[in-house]
Parts: sequence; C-alpha cells; structure tokens
Amino acid sequence: MALELVLATHNRHKVDEFQRILGAVVPELLVHGYDGPEPVEDGVSFAENALIKARAASEHTGRIALADDSGLCVDVMGGAPGIFSARWAGAHGDGAANLALLLDQLGDIRDPHRTARFVCVIALAVPDAGAGSAEHVVVGEWSGHLATEPCGSNGFGYDPIFVPDGFAVTAAELAPHIKNDNSHRARAIANLVPLLRDLVG
Repeated sequence: MALELVLATHNRHKVDEFQRILGAVVPELLVHGYDGPEPVEDGVSFAENALIKARAASEHTGRIALADDSGLCVDVMGGAPGIFSARWAGAHGDGAANLALLLDQLGDIRDPHRTARFVCVIALAVPDAGAGSAEHVVVGEWSGHLATEPCGSNGFGYDPIFVPDGFAVTAAELAPHIKNDNSHRARAIANLVPLLRDLVG
C-alpha cells in the first residue's frame, strides 16, 4: 500500500530530493508538493518552526505532512545564527551576505573556538491518528568548525566555510554524493525512516 504525504514546501527541487532519498528506503512512499498558504514561522527553535509548517500543511491538505527547518549553530556565538541562518544579514536567502557577515563577526576568533554544527529538524504531522493528530520530530546534526575564508563551489549558504569533522576540506569542496551521505539532512532523514515504515505498516 502506498503511503502518500505532502512536503511543506513550494520548492519542487526539495520535493524531488525527499522523494529520491526516502523512496530509495521506503519504496511505498509518494511525496507530494504543497501549494497551500505558508504559515508565519514565529517559533523560537528549529523544532517549533518545523512543526508550524507541518501542522499547516497537514491541516490544509488532510494528509500526513513533513516539514524541515535547518541552519548553522556557532558555539562561540551561543548557537547563532541558528533559526535566523537564512536571513542573518537581513534579507532572506542572501547567502553571500549572510556568509560575509558571519565571517566578519568571527574575525577575531581562532581555533579551537570556531566549532559549529549544522542542524536539521524534520517534523511529521499525522492527521486522524486515533484521538486527533500525532506529531513527531527528528533531528540530524553535522559537527565541524568554520574556516576563515570561503572555499569550494559544490554547496550553498555556509557550506564554503564549514569543515565537517573527519574532513580536511569544506562542505562545498566535497563531492555531492559524499556531502549528501553525511549531511545534517541525511542524518535527520535516517532518523525519520523508522517512523515512515511504521506508518506503511
């Protein structure tokens, strides 16, 4: 029996990515895009924002819904930019400005104090699960440290300055399949798979 769910994003590429990754391990899974209204992400954590999006998509479509929220957490900055990673420099999605601002803010910080981690939280909202709806949250983290200048072109966002633990190059210098196998999103998805298999039955 096929398990159909909606991914709370208007980004078709992300829908295709989730279908490819999840479909490889849960063949019964069909991931649909979401064309409904986008909720206000006013949570104060990755988990809260992911749940806000998953709930909204589930309520709008009546289907099981997935949503993710992710970002970079720098230890010496108390976990910032965190949930503000995509708009750290003010304009949402301006990756170059975000990266430049973060490097400037860390200008006087040297190793071993440049540790950081990428965090991805995936929320799953299941409507009509017994007495109401059920919600689940899984987390994936990718630890490393931050280089002092960007390097590499195989990534986006903060990838050009993030050097994962166990590697001597940035995430943007890794081959795409290596990055995809090790990333915070891959780790979160791995933690999600048992939940989806339970839903398939």
